[in-house]
Amino acid sequence: MKVSDDKKRYIVDLLNPTLEALVADSIKGTPSDPVAFMLDWLETKRCADDDAKLSPEEKARLIEENKMLEAEMKKVKAEMTTAAKLVDEPKKDDEEEEEEDDEDDEPPPDFFKEQPVKARASVSAEAYGEWNTKKAFVAPVITKTDEQKERLRNVLSKSFLFSTLEDNDMTVVIGAMSEVNAAEGEKVITQGDQGDFLFVIETGKLDCIIKIDGQDKVVKTCESGDVFGELALLYNCPRAATVAAKEACVLWKLDRDTFNSIVKEAAQKKRQRYDSFLSKVPLLSNMDAYERSQLADALKTESVSDGAVIFKQGDVGNKFYILEEGAAVATKDGAEVMSYNSGDYFGELALIRNQPRAATVTAKGNGRFLSIDSKSFKRLLNVAELMERATQYT
Repeated sequence: MKVSDDKKRYIVDLLNPTLEALVADSIKGTPSDPVAFMLDWLETKRCADDDAKLSPEEKARLIEENKMLEAEMKKVKAEMTTAAKLVDEPKKDDEEEEEEDDEDDEPPPDFFKEQPVKARASVSAEAYGEWNTKKAFVAPVITKTDEQKERLRNVLSKSFLFSTLEDNDMTVVIGAMSEVNAAEGEKVITQGDQGDFLFVIETGKLDCIIKIDGQDKVVKTCESGDVFGELALLYNCPRAATVAAKEACVLWKLDRDTFNSIVKEAAQKKRQRYDSFLSKVPLLSNMDAYERSQLADALKTESVSDGAVIFKQGDVGNKFYILEEGAAVATKDGAEVMSYNSGDYFGELALIRNQPRAATVTAKGNGRFLSIDSKSFKRLLNVAELMERATQYT
């Protein structure tokens, strides 16, 4: 089925995140009636989205109106209580005569006490509020030598998921990781299994294998500094691929609880943010979510000052760039030929065609770029296959 670029962007940017959140909440809640649960979930999300659209003035007005209604309700209840007492007064003598025969227990003191009106809890709170409560977390500490800690710190500093952790968080993560040795041919994780750990590669190479039409296909080779197995932890889903060692490897393993408590939230936000950038690149928009997430992990952040030259016309192309913040201009033979703003990309043609840079790109004001080196670009991307996909969808 042919799908237009607009529809693909709609699926990636809007439909997929909602469906992923819905499925995750359904799995966590395991409702006996999943259809009713999903309808409630969607209605709650719609109400929350509508509330988010209200201006501060509208919210203030609604809050004030709610206070006035509550005051009116209290007033009416007080008048009803007074009226009830007047009606009951003539019955007191009769009630006193029957008192000694009355064996019923008196209502508790707060029986007639005004009960606060409670707002309906969200579906997620109803389904798994107790499960979802944040609890104090203490990470495991696995004894390591100073040499092991330094090796692990060097490996993690190269990884997208861990490179931006604060020093204290990095120390906790390093303490919780355990060293794993994998022999050549050994399967470290298997597609379809449930996952409780992710792995970071210190040395060696491993193949990521996905079963397509009954056949095993190697879709990526992981090397030193790469992370694998994180998708099962990020999205609470089964393993997306089998990962097998091509040679003897040294890996570091991190458990789900430590990952969720320290790394997950920041990693999800970054990956989603960078995935959004990548989905706007025509060549990359035909990648599936898994492929694009792996590419997002390889992106590096580079800050530049006003007037900095990113690359010059005629240079050998060794990086692909996406402009995250700021602006830039491209000049060819001294004439400006293109301008770039946040979300724009450049430099891919030199990598795909193995040609020198066609123009000079200069930062216009302070800015920040996402970049990926030529080796990683070619290792993670099957350019010929992507171009074939682009042809099929156009």
